[in-house]
Amino acid sequence: MYKVLVTDGISHTGLVSLMEHPHFIVERQPTLPVAELKKIIGGYDALIVRSQTKVTAELLEAAGRLRVIARAGVGVDNIDVNAATRKGIIVINAPGANTIAATEHTLAMMLSLARKIPQAHQKTAAGEWDRNSFKGVELYKKTLGVIGMGKIGTEVAKRAKSFGMNILGFDPYLTEERAKKLGFTKASLDLIAAESDFITIHTPLTNDTRGLVNDDYLRKTKKGVRFVNCARGGVIDEKALVRAIQAGHVAGAALDVFEKEPVADVELLQNPNIIVTPHLGASTVEAQEKVAQEVSAEIIEIFETQSIQNAVNMPQMSGETQAKLQPYLLLGDQMGQLVIQLLNKQAPAKIEINYYGDLIDEDTELLTRTLLKGVLSYHLSDSVNLINVLHLLKEQGVSYNVAKNATNKGFANYMELCVSNGLETARIGATVLNGYGARILKINQYRIDVKPEKYLLYIKHRDVPGMIGKVGSLLGDYGINIGTMQVGRTEVGGEAIMVLTLDKTMGSNVIGELTLIEGLEEAQLLELTNVDTFEPGRVEPELEIVESV
Repeated sequence: MYKVLVTDGISHTGLVSLMEHPHFIVERQPTLPVAELKKIIGGYDALIVRSQTKVTAELLEAAGRLRVIARAGVGVDNIDVNAATRKGIIVINAPGANTIAATEHTLAMMLSLARKIPQAHQKTAAGEWDRNSFKGVELYKKTLGVIGMGKIGTEVAKRAKSFGMNILGFDPYLTEERAKKLGFTKASLDLIAAESDFITIHTPLTNDTRGLVNDDYLRKTKKGVRFVNCARGGVIDEKALVRAIQAGHVAGAALDVFEKEPVADVELLQNPNIIVTPHLGASTVEAQEKVAQEVSAEIIEIFETQSIQNAVNMPQMSGETQAKLQPYLLLGDQMGQLVIQLLNKQAPAKIEINYYGDLIDEDTELLTRTLLKGVLSYHLSDSVNLINVLHLLKEQGVSYNVAKNATNKGFANYMELCVSNGLETARIGATVLNGYGARILKINQYRIDVKPEKYLLYIKHRDVPGMIGKVGSLLGDYGINIGTMQVGRTEVGGEAIMVLTLDKTMGSNVIGELTLIEGLEEAQLLELTNVDTFEPGRVEPELEIVESV
């Protein structure tokens, strides 16, 4: 018998298949205090949550028996996926089950915002018949800017088009061809700001999208614009939004998600031009039944047939393959993250993967998916996983090619990842060395030797005397410690690169000052999300590479 614990308000109807299965015992204990949950979690094989329960690394330390964590929804923000992966726990979700619910809630919020329905209701219910204070605007002939053209953003745009709205869509993966086919206009963020009467947000929360709508962006927007956010709190800088509304530049906003939930910001809650709802995007009877049905069916499949469909962190693979490829899987994800940043964070149109040496004898499908996921995750965040990455590539119109070559390139195993967008190309070459671990050995045409770290400073410069000293001195002035430094060049006095590992991040002002150094052509901070933090006192072995890559 498998024991399943349900800790949040999950649809009873959606759990029927699991509750009636002879091999499962389902226990519902909603709103458990953290201390109580920690005491009992060790007795369960599976855990089903929504957004309320926080599945932390500390909680998972007590979950010795747990094999599956199911999020009855899309996002897994409340689950420490890395901690679960380290313990061998599969994390699954229900992608797509709440698309219609979130779409319709967005439209409801937009209409409420346009016609001031909640404010009018409140005053009428209080006994006042006021027809003059609530003059609204029509959606017809207005321009809607959609930031994020994934499933929900696309469905919102389709329905808004039926209102007679002109649609401007922004997404790193939206092509001109796809936009034209859907009857939308592909637009930049600045064009959406300049021309939109309404702007709706449908992006995941990533380093790039956090605070995307800030004071600077709001100054670019058309006077009288209205914002809707039913995606993720944090994409809009709430303080900046309130300031813009108070100044009369932004006409209003409708928000279902917030930087901190439950929201307690009085300026946000009591502003008469802001409509708020308590994260209701997926709160329909149908959506809650669908997500519960999806995770219930998946849990049964995992335990009964070992079949996995919607795992966020683990595809189908044998234990033997996993053991052989584990070091390369981590490195592959890091390579994907780095190469997309080197492409100046632009969405790729083409991806090429090359394997060399002994890797050609292995089943590299899992490794290929990991490399691709690393590339896509920069823009798509937790909506991409090892299961759906190939589907998302096809959906976004990105082509990829995998080649294998017995040439060892000077190493027993070596892999290269190249991405291009038609105008620019970025390339990473790397290996895992026995006794030394992962090494980045090539960036574009330059040979280097860098251990992947959380913060890497990539600099392109002229190979002139004193450059290293100037960079080091400037970073020292800002209290930024350099862990290691590697320099690569193709010829004396020509173009060169240096890659520095840093103990902490740096601000854009430091990058700006670096680019003022004479002969320094480009400076970029590269960040990795899946590396160990620096441990004081840890000594890395010296490594000598004899053969060139």
